[in-house]
Amino acid sequence: MSAAPPLRVQARAPGRVNVIGDHTDYTGGLVLPMAIAEGTTVTVERGGDAVHLLSDRDDVAADVPLDVADPAAVEPAWARYVAGVVAELRLPRGHGAAGTVTSTLPIGAGMSSSAALEVAVALALGFEGGARALAELCQRAEHRASGVPCGVMDQLASASGVDGALLLIDCRTLDVTPVPLPGDVAVVGVHSGVPRALAATAYADRRAECEAAERELGPLRDATLTDVDALRDATLRRRARHVVSENGRVLAFVDALRAGDHTAAGRAMTDSHASLRDDFEVSTPEVDALVARLGETPGVLGARMTGGGFGGVVVALCSTPASSAVADAFGGTVHRPSAGATVAVVDGAI
Repeated sequence: MSAAPPLRVQARAPGRVNVIGDHTDYTGGLVLPMAIAEGTTVTVERGGDAVHLLSDRDDVAADVPLDVADPAAVEPAWARYVAGVVAELRLPRGHGAAGTVTSTLPIGAGMSSSAALEVAVALALGFEGGARALAELCQRAEHRASGVPCGVMDQLASASGVDGALLLIDCRTLDVTPVPLPGDVAVVGVHSGVPRALAATAYADRRAECEAAERELGPLRDATLTDVDALRDATLRRRARHVVSENGRVLAFVDALRAGDHTAAGRAMTDSHASLRDDFEVSTPEVDALVARLGETPGVLGARMTGGGFGGVVVALCSTPASSAVADAFGGTVHRPSAGATVAVVDGAI
């Protein structure tokens, strides 16, 4: 009897757009992202003692031994995320893979291209478990790969996406509640023209400032704005005020959406951007100008930066009839909430 053919597997993980709730996830707060149609696909033939992947975005392949010790030292830079996943999976000898990576996600746009890569690689290499465990493994992989102490929102949104729905994520419990996006509103993403790289920004500083505020107040998830006012340090007061008020805006947005009050939902987004700009100081002049221009455009209900900040994409809530015109005018994309990551055995050569 001939040996069984090598197992060919294809995994796909979507990117995400965060509609509201930024810089709250790493303090156990509330976020409202959605998985999107754009994503990353990893197709491999399993076997061997290393992971070898060719990417359509880079001329240099990822070659990662199964016993990789320091993912952050791997070259090229994109391969560090692959290495982080390999290190976390702790695969036994013979359980490597070779194949390809393709993506429709822009790099450095704040749409979770790294999280999508991590989730797709983990599934392609044989991860078995639920969406929460997958997201937590990939979050640890990102920490090891980039040194950026990111929260779990990106990975969990990619793993847990629901077609047609935003995802209300409680980052303390990791509970995910789908929130259907009404048909009369749409989400449009527009790139600011400023590439974003969290490792080169003050992201880690902002997290450290939140942790310093929590040492005085306790968990920011449980704090009130009155509690925040008691902070002696003005910088910590601003950072904490953003987190506490942003958690409130996430809930206000969800309530408004469910009630059909799209004007109030848009206002929550606009207020969120002002807080990220002024209290959390993670915006840029280019992003601020784009948010202002979108806010003056007919059919736009609200707009804000999305993701970690310092550039990347701005997200706008629009009336559905106006969404295509807004996207065309700004060179943007109308995004629809999409399903989460998938994996399947496939036939044919890679």
